[in-house]
Order: sequence, then structure tokens, then C-alpha cells
Amino acid sequence: MLESTLELAVRLSQLPWIAFMRVLNAARYLVLLLCAGLFAACGAPQDEPVIEVTIRVDGDVRALVLTEELTVDQLLSRESITLAQRDRLSHPLVSPLADGMIITIRRVTERQECERRSIDFERQRLPKESLRPGEEQLGQAGAPGIEEACYLVSIEDDVEVGRQLLSAPAIVEAPTTEITYYGIDQIVAPVPIAGRLSYINHGEAWTIVGEASNKRRLSNALRLDSLVFDQDGTGERLLVTAETAVGSDFFNALWLLPTAGRAEPVRLTPSDVLYAEWRPHARDALAYSTGLLDADSGQLRALNNLWLLRLDLGSGRALSIEAALPESPGGAYAAWGTGFVWSPNGANLAWSRANGFGLVDLAAGRLNSLRDYAAFDSGADWTWRTQLSWSSDSRLLLATSHGAPIAKEPATASPVFDVTVVAADGSFAATMSTMTGMWAAPTFSPVAKQGEFNEGYIAWLAARQPATSLSSQYDLLLADRDGSNERRLFPPAGAAGIERADYATHAPQFAWSPDARHIALIYQGNLWLVEVKSGAATQVTFDGAASYPVWSG
Repeated sequence: MLESTLELAVRLSQLPWIAFMRVLNAARYLVLLLCAGLFAACGAPQDEPVIEVTIRVDGDVRALVLTEELTVDQLLSRESITLAQRDRLSHPLVSPLADGMIITIRRVTERQECERRSIDFERQRLPKESLRPGEEQLGQAGAPGIEEACYLVSIEDDVEVGRQLLSAPAIVEAPTTEITYYGIDQIVAPVPIAGRLSYINHGEAWTIVGEASNKRRLSNALRLDSLVFDQDGTGERLLVTAETAVGSDFFNALWLLPTAGRAEPVRLTPSDVLYAEWRPHARDALAYSTGLLDADSGQLRALNNLWLLRLDLGSGRALSIEAALPESPGGAYAAWGTGFVWSPNGANLAWSRANGFGLVDLAAGRLNSLRDYAAFDSGADWTWRTQLSWSSDSRLLLATSHGAPIAKEPATASPVFDVTVVAADGSFAATMSTMTGMWAAPTFSPVAKQGEFNEGYIAWLAARQPATSLSSQYDLLLADRDGSNERRLFPPAGAAGIERADYATHAPQFAWSPDARHIALIYQGNLWLVEVKSGAATQVTFDGAASYPVWSG
């Protein structure tokens, strides 16, 4: 290259001066043209890229032409489009824009909606003692209920796209079951019975005299609530509590119900009654205790008081009312009240509560304890208390006592329930049978045979599963008065056991006949008669709605 340049220079030097200048000017011109071309090529601006993007949001469509390289996030920010937490975007925010891209934003919101809907009512057909075969009676009109269901509703661009049930529907108003009663064929063996046996069936009082087949409804004017159902010693009259009309200031009223003929029931002075009982050997006297109905919970709350009343048997008018016990909180589980039982001679009144039992000191107006134990915690809205039974000579009390724990369970959860006998004067106490179950309800019979030593029996219910006696089935056991010769009386071997139908009331499960030859028993909702000597059983009712047997006369 250097050699070529030198050679060109030598040749130029050999040209004439004018020629040299011409060549030099031509070279300069060429250099200028070359530089001008290079300048044009290097300095002219290039064409910028063009990107078309579409945004669909809030019902609007935005068509954009862009010459910048942006991401989706940058474009939305430049367009002042804000995303909420639940909004759905068609492309990731970090995606670079591309020509022809369509960016779709769906606005997503959630709201809670509740709706009410109807609940169909059920229909029941039940047998009823008071109806003839083929006859029917509407016992209760059915009515639909209302439930409320709440949902979480998902909405995209003002259009519902899904809903999720938040919880089980809540019952706003429970449906009312339609109940239709029908008559049934009833064949009852004509078993002779002593005295008068009365019972409740479908909320009505019934009575039997002479033989088991002679069933008679006393009155259909009252709707009995099963809190009080007591027959006097002669069998001539009943004390009952009946429901009051809707809107009444009282939850029930006390009535006198004659058992002979067609005499009408007589309204007595007391109301809101939890306990009432005729006083033995005093035809016109009774004791009663009252309570309150909690408007918020609908539960009864006992006042644990006691009143002694004398009345005119014809009109029901109170002749005198004497306070025997003042209102009292009553200690553990007091809201469920105090039970009372007169001794056969009418001189003493026994009491029972969830945590013990004893005698009422009527003169001093206080409770004296004979037996204390831990109250049983049922874990429900009711509490257990023992039923009490007096011996015919008014000297002894039979009861079910809640025993001590057998392992590490709390005393209130102990499964031990024993049949105990206690002297009314407190001189002795003994256990007759252990682990019998909480519904044992031991009961002395009337005197079966007079003599130097009055003969009689003890009957009680024994749990088949003593460790879970609250819900266990039971058998009816019988023993001599001293506890000897224990045997099962009913039901027969292989049959289902006796079950407690109502935990919250204290209605007796069975009752002795005045001559101690029979026991009237509620079994599978029906009234049965069981002969003590032979164990022969006779079914008396057949509609599954019998309760509260009482027997005297």
C-alpha cells in the first residue's frame, strides 16, 4: 500500500502543474462526495417499532398504539388502571407488551347473601285410646317452617359466577308436624284389680276400676303437663296440673279432678306449680311448691318453697294457705327444684334434691338432711334427683343414692347409684343393692299381709348397663322387704328392657296396687299390669302414650 502511494506521488510529480491541480481538485471533489454520502448514511433517523394493544376493563375497550417497549404492569400504571386484590388479569404483570395483545381485566367482588326458604312439615299418624277403630282425629295441624341459608357470592364484572354455603341453614321457625290420630282395636284381659288405677294418656287423665279392661277417660277439657298427677288415698279425686291458655301470666294451673261419675274439674288457687300432693288422713289438705318460667330460655326455675293449703272440696276455694318453707336458692342445681313426699301417716314430709335427701322440719321451716352426696352432672339442661318411698309404717325411707367415684372421674360423674334404706329418725342407714342405676326408683309395697311382722316387698328398676345407667335399659326387680329373695319380675327373658322416656320430669315409672298383688308399669309407652306372685303381665294400653301411673283406694 505504501509503495502504491509513493508510486502515485512520483507520477503526479511528473505531471505538468496545471494537470496536477486538475487532478487534485477532482480528488477533493470525490472526497467531499464520499463524506457527504457517509454523513447521510450515518446521521439519518431510523423508523421506530409500532405496537398495537387493546385493554378491556370495566365495560370499556381501549385501543392503544405504542412505540415504547413496556410491560403489562407499566402500561396499566400509565393508563391509571388500578387492580383490586381479587381482580383477574389475562396476562402476568411482568409480561412485555406484544403487538396485537388483548389485555382483559375482570373485576371480582364477594358479598354475603342470606335467603329464607320454606321447610316442609312432616305428617304423623298415631294411635289413640279414645278413638274407635276406623275413626280419625286431627290432633295438630301441620305448618311449614322457615330456614335461613347464608352464602358467599362471587361476582365477575357484575355477573354472579358462584356461591358457597357458609354454614348449615339456621332454623328460623321450626315446622309443625301434622298429627292425625286413629282408633285401634283393643282387647284387654279382664284382670281383676284392687282400688283405682289412674294414669295419663295423650295429656288426658284416665282411670280403671274393677278390672283392667274398664278404662275410662275422666275429662278432655284439660291438657295435663305431667308435673303433678296425684291421687288421694281413697281414689276419689286427683290433683293435676294443666297447661294454661296462650298469653296467660302462668305456665300452668292446679286442678281438682273427681274420679267418680262425670264431675267436672275444679280450678284451685295455686298456679305455676311444680309439686302438689294430698296430705294423707286429711281429706281437704295438700302441700305444693311453685316455680317460674324463664322467658328467655323457656326453662322452668324452681323457687324451692313449700305451702300448706286447706280447701273447700266442692268449690275449690282456699280456706287457708300457710307458708312452710320460704323461697330458697336451694344449693346445687336448685333451679330443678325440690321433691317432696308425705309419709303414709301424714306426720312427716320427706324432701329430695340433686345432692341429697332428708325430712322437712315443718315447725321450724327448714330442711334436715339424712343423706348427702355429690350431685350428678348430666351434661344436659336437667338434673337427676332420687325418688323417695316411705314404708307403710312411716319409719323408713327408700332412695337411690349417688355413690363415690370408682376410678379417677370427678364425684359428679360417678356411675355408682345404690338402693339405700334410711331410718326417718336417722338411727341407721343401709345399702340394699349396689350399682342399680340412676332410674332405680325403689319403692316399698303396701302391707301384703298383716301379722306380728307386716309382710311386704321392695321393687326397683335395675340397669342392664350400670356404668351407663342414664341411657341403659332396665329390668323390674322384686325382693322381700328385708332385701332377701331378690328376683327379676319383668320383662321376660330375651325381651327389650324398660327405658326412661322423659329425663326432665319426675313421673313414676311404676306403682303398687293397694293390696300389693300387682304393679302397674309403663313399658314401651304403654301401661302394663304385672302380677307379683306369678310374673304374669297384661298389656292395658296400646297407643304408646301412657305415663304417670298412680294407684290407691
